Amino acid sequence: MIVNKTITSLAILLLLNISASGVRTKLHRRLVETSNDVKGICQLMVETQGYACEEHKVTTEDGYILSLQRIPTGRSNSKKGAKAPVLLQHGLISDASTWLDSPDQSLGFILADNGFDVWLANVRGTSYSSGHTSLTPDSSDYWNWSWDELAIYDLPAFFRYVHDKTGQKLHYVGHSLGTLMALGAFSREEVLNIARSAAMLSPIAYMGQMLSPLARAAADLFIADALYWLGLKKFAPGGGAASKLLKDICTTIDCTSIENAITGPNCCLNSSSSLSKQQPTATKNMIHLAQMIRKGTIEMYDYGNGDDNNKHYGQGTPPAYNMTSIPNDLPLFLGYGGQDLLSDVKDVQTLIDTLSDHDPNKLVLLYREDYAHLDFVHGTNANQVVYDPLMAFFERN
Repeated sequence: MIVNKTITSLAILLLLNISASGVRTKLHRRLVETSNDVKGICQLMVETQGYACEEHKVTTEDGYILSLQRIPTGRSNSKKGAKAPVLLQHGLISDASTWLDSPDQSLGFILADNGFDVWLANVRGTSYSSGHTSLTPDSSDYWNWSWDELAIYDLPAFFRYVHDKTGQKLHYVGHSLGTLMALGAFSREEVLNIARSAAMLSPIAYMGQMLSPLARAAADLFIADALYWLGLKKFAPGGGAASKLLKDICTTIDCTSIENAITGPNCCLNSSSSLSKQQPTATKNMIHLAQMIRKGTIEMYDYGNGDDNNKHYGQGTPPAYNMTSIPNDLPLFLGYGGQDLLSDVKDVQTLIDTLSDHDPNKLVLLYREDYAHLDFVHGTNANQVVYDPLMAFFERN
């Protein structure tokens, strides 16, 4: 998400897939047209499926006004008593619609039908989280952020809001960039006191061994022409800048099968998946992801010289996110696929190695050889092979 996308997916390239195809469903056009309607996602994607839905707003410490959708009950509404809250976080260039393809196949609906209190997050810059206490999306200052700010401000704001509303600790599910946000936050000891467990689908942390040729080509172009890209504060999929990037990449890379080149060969995508529901992100965010691909490290945004890094961090190099500082007793669920070119198996193994001291009773690894990046959120059989084990994990914790 990516994206999501984005990216995140690392979606640095998922984005390119969307840009190239130009696919836009009628539903997505309706979502975009009603982006200023606070009930957009609830009205168009949740209530139409027979579920109750609530719209919420939360303001971050740096002034961004973010939207949350809540599905408080399933269609049967049969479970009595307090329900465990679950926060779902999309990836790059996506939004909460990631989790809402269909009631029988999508995690947002499935969790609600199985007695969970479901909360759907939309990060800054997306259509549903475009507000700010003093800035507008037309301002370049509005887009002065990378995933650092998503981990430091957005995710903690979502966590605290849901905790305050429910009075309970949260389960968390992130996909792609949503996993990087959580790993970054947890490594900084953010929200750990209100986190019950965390599930990482297609986890993004280390990216130095990523196999996606398009992702690597995009990273090279972002780094090589950083001044150009930084002049375009907002990175909008399908726009002129995205088209230029795709054109430049396809002069050297075979783009005949863009989706597979970006995400890997997804085995099980359903026909109604929300791949066309792309959202803008900050160009600075894209450059940050490109830096991580090039370096193979998990660090804060690199301003490119010692003076600027000193100004922001008090040191000449960007601080690292220390994965070994994540508490050993935090219940973690990692779902990853053998065909994923963004969340590459070798990079995921590097993450697993950093968690070698984790309590083995608190770490669940789910590996699917046939899955690529998008199968974990849009796969027709994900409800059985991923979501059933995931809900069992939640029930144990």
